[in-house]
Amino acid sequence: MQMSNGTILVVDDEAHIVQVVSLKLKNAGYDVLTAFDGEEAFETLMREPVDLVITDYQMPYMTGLELARSMSRHPLMAETPVLILTARGFGLDDSDLQIENVKEVLTKPFSPRGILDRVASIIALNTRGKSEAA
Repeated sequence: MQMSNGTILVVDDEAHIVQVVSLKLKNAGYDVLTAFDGEEAFETLMREPVDLVITDYQMPYMTGLELARSMSRHPLMAETPVLILTARGFGLDDSDLQIENVKEVLTKPFSPRGILDRVASIIALNTRGKSEAA
């Protein structure tokens, strides 16, 4: 059995984005959970701890930013890093990026290789931070 590089929750209301990102992550050795809106993602996170959340910004019911805020206020999720995907022109202002668990914002369209590099970097930094705090 191959060891996982970590577990990632991919959240987007566009099924094809979830499918493409999930496939790339699985091929790179990650375990992947999926959700199609922020509320479903939060419910998933209540049941399953993950190493990273990749979420679209603009979704029904709860935006990616609202999801990150909710996570930052929950003791079980506050340390989980978040990578937000956003459409070009859908800017986030600096105050949005002050939410401690938001580690990066990537603009769509993004390169699959680029997202894998960012994922590996964020997980490595978060893992190192946890081991230094212990």
